[in-house]
Amino acid sequence: MKKLLYIYFFCSLYLSCTRNSETEKYQNKRDNIIDVREKVKEIETGDVLIGSIATVNLFRDYLIILDFKSLDKLIRIFDKNSFNYITSVGRKGQGPGEIINMGHLAVNEADGKFYVTDHSKLNIFSFDIDSVLADTAYMPSIKLKLNKNIFPDRYLYINDTLCIGRRIEIIDKDFKQSVAKWNIQTGEITPMKYTHPNIKNKRSLVTASEKHGKYVEVYELYDLITICNLEGDLEYNIYGPSWDKRRVRTKHYYGPVRFCNDKIVAAYSGGNYRTDEYYPTKLIIFDLNGDYLKTLDVEYKINDFCFDKENSRIIMSLNDVIQFAYLDLDGLI
Repeated sequence: MKKLLYIYFFCSLYLSCTRNSETEKYQNKRDNIIDVREKVKEIETGDVLIGSIATVNLFRDYLIILDFKSLDKLIRIFDKNSFNYITSVGRKGQGPGEIINMGHLAVNEADGKFYVTDHSKLNIFSFDIDSVLADTAYMPSIKLKLNKNIFPDRYLYINDTLCIGRRIEIIDKDFKQSVAKWNIQTGEITPMKYTHPNIKNKRSLVTASEKHGKYVEVYELYDLITICNLEGDLEYNIYGPSWDKRRVRTKHYYGPVRFCNDKIVAAYSGGNYRTDEYYPTKLIIFDLNGDYLKTLDVEYKINDFCFDKENSRIIMSLNDVIQFAYLDLDGLI
């Protein structure tokens, strides 16, 4: 009987090790670095002055910039091909249809709408793009009221019954992050199944792809990327050269992450979060299984970026000598 137990134990241990070897990837060296600073082209916004904190989003033929420090209209809309300014919407204020504390933007391509969160009013506002372009006085409608204690923060809209992104739970004076599915019709939020066992203080960013059936979570405080399917099953943990399950308290690792065609692109810092080294200056390119391909060294400090599939380029918001820029990806990925 004891012999059978030993055999069972070692078989179980072997299967566990095999399973881990399939999902746990350690990348001790990422040295295929390409300097692309000279390929970065500035985007001029002309007379439209945009504050230092801004994010970039693409919706159909439009580049939508969220201008968090604006004192009037918070949402700036440009032509994504020419970068010509079109209009602004989303007035700052406490009145009906106005925004106090702007959060994330998500796009509903099928219905021609984009959604913007107001964390103070606990509203998700719905903007109809055709109406925005036709009426300079356009006011949004309310898509959904949020729960003040548990709510979606940044998310990918797939349809009204399925959004995937970051969930925030307020606990006393602190908060807890997790990846979750969200039904925007009912407000129901369901956390994904997988969480990394060694991450105690999670600060992460998430992107998802319906086409590829995956979501990617990158960690700000750890040199780690997690790839799961849309059901929340682990596919891969990708450990970078500086991985340590004991958090290095001064280090900041990953910034925004995006799917770019059949690649995963993650902004990477590795610097001291108490200084300007906090900002990522590199874009690390992985395949869909998390295998390392190359690093694009932009050399500018990246706030945010998005992927323009039609023009095969990355559009960036920067905290540097230029504020907005693009990088053509032809020949790079």
